[in-house]
Amino acid sequence: MEIATLVGIVVVLGAVFTSLIMEGASPTSILLLPPIVLVFVGTIGAAMAGGFMSDLAVVGKQLARAFTAKAPQSDEVVEELVSMADTARREGLLALEERSRTLDDPFLRQGIEMTVDGTDADEIYDVLHAQIQTRKKRDRLGIKFFADMGGYAPTIGIIGTVIGLIHVLGNLSSPETLGELIASAFVATLWGVMSANAMWLPLSNKLKRLSEVEVAHLELLLEGVLAIQSGTSPRVVEKRLRAVLSAEPGSSPAQLAPEAA
Repeated sequence: MEIATLVGIVVVLGAVFTSLIMEGASPTSILLLPPIVLVFVGTIGAAMAGGFMSDLAVVGKQLARAFTAKAPQSDEVVEELVSMADTARREGLLALEERSRTLDDPFLRQGIEMTVDGTDADEIYDVLHAQIQTRKKRDRLGIKFFADMGGYAPTIGIIGTVIGLIHVLGNLSSPETLGELIASAFVATLWGVMSANAMWLPLSNKLKRLSEVEVAHLELLLEGVLAIQSGTSPRVVEKRLRAVLSAEPGSSPAQLAPEAA
């Protein structure tokens, strides 16, 4: 489990509640159910209005990924690819058939299986590249959903504050309660701004970062599979993959076009 996102959110919320205590206020003063319900439920509803109901299943999985997914171990995969390239050069591509069945990564397994079956490099590239593009589209859905929530939350919070102030104006005849009512009215704005900057926008950024790393990993695998298919020397395969691996993780590594394989 990758805990950076969880730790970051806890740190922000901890800083907010600590500052309340240092100011002499009670943390329970902002734990008011009406503004919390309005901000969170309203924000989710506004984000839903910009998409389809079917998007929610994908977004739910993306939310789980933000807290549980680990960065792929590309360094270990390079060693695996170099080893398979050496086997293919020494014993032929058919020698990889049994080995492909033990691969945990379905993307790599499919690429090696297609290579063993004698599939043309162009077809391998087209199939695997299409899967990478599909992954990007799926990831963008979750990234956009939480970014939208980060944009809507502060405005929904302001709506809650306006509702609270309307309540305040309706109780001007009871000046002894005005202070508490005004303070409560601004809790919605606090939760709107805080949820946007402590939860939704960080989640969107985490999914974007995770997508970049995973896509770069898949492109590394694609280049390795094409190199094995073309019978490239294991030393050359290692140098090329190490060069890709040394690139910035957030950038898209250069793909190996089938013609160059």
